[in-house]
Amino acid sequence: MNNRRPGFPARLDQAVASPGARSATSAPLAVASTRPAAAKPLRPSAGDRPPSLAMPTGLGMDSAAVRQRMVQKLAAQGVQSPAVLAAMGAVERHRFVDSALVNQAYEDTSLPIGLGQTISKPNVVARMLELLTQAPIAQSAGGLSRVLEIGTGCGYQAAVLSQLAREVYSIERLRGLHEKARDNLRPLRLANLHLLLGDGMLGFEKGAPYAGIVAAAGGEAVPEAWCQQLAMGGRLVAPTVMADGKQALVVIDKTLHGLQQTVLEAVHFVPLKSGIA
Repeated sequence: MNNRRPGFPARLDQAVASPGARSATSAPLAVASTRPAAAKPLRPSAGDRPPSLAMPTGLGMDSAAVRQRMVQKLAAQGVQSPAVLAAMGAVERHRFVDSALVNQAYEDTSLPIGLGQTISKPNVVARMLELLTQAPIAQSAGGLSRVLEIGTGCGYQAAVLSQLAREVYSIERLRGLHEKARDNLRPLRLANLHLLLGDGMLGFEKGAPYAGIVAAAGGEAVPEAWCQQLAMGGRLVAPTVMADGKQALVVIDKTLHGLQQTVLEAVHFVPLKSGIA
């Protein structure tokens, strides 16, 4: 296992709102074969817990009230976890979007981040991370330990994850987005977040096993490497292309009896691709 960590302690702000409700149905899922590989993390430092949350003041997009309104909408849409709502309220989403789109930063919409990629809607981010925190291993341990994110993008979801897990590895295959995420995240000084440049379809074997794996791109099958790198009791949350050609959100739990797969609501993510570009 790779114990190197980047050298950032973080201070973000917090907002919590009231809960809602969700439902799901079951269906089978295809699994594809691949081989694990590694990528290089950021500069090492100490620290293995999520950063503490502080409440700064500000005006406009810097105001905690703006994020609080977003969190209230998320709760009304059905996000129930106080921890997830707090993490969503803590991270300033406007710092991860292009300046021309700042006024849309807290709307429930996906936005372009360059290179044909997007930042997911706040509701989708919160929904997927709430599912991740419900992993059996996280429930029994009182929270997520080590998590792998497939597709760093601009770094927004990685920042939210850093508030929910003790250690986060986030891997991006597009060098331009990897560098953008580094620039976006560096001022936050997140000590428990490792940014990796590599092929996400291979996962990151050196950091395994993971209590949770979450993907921000959807393929026709879930790579076998992801399932292999999942800890017993861990949970994988990923968009996956179904038989009808449309994507659905899929949850895979690793149990003593094998992989248990549940298909949830329809989603729309960028395609999952291999290689580094």
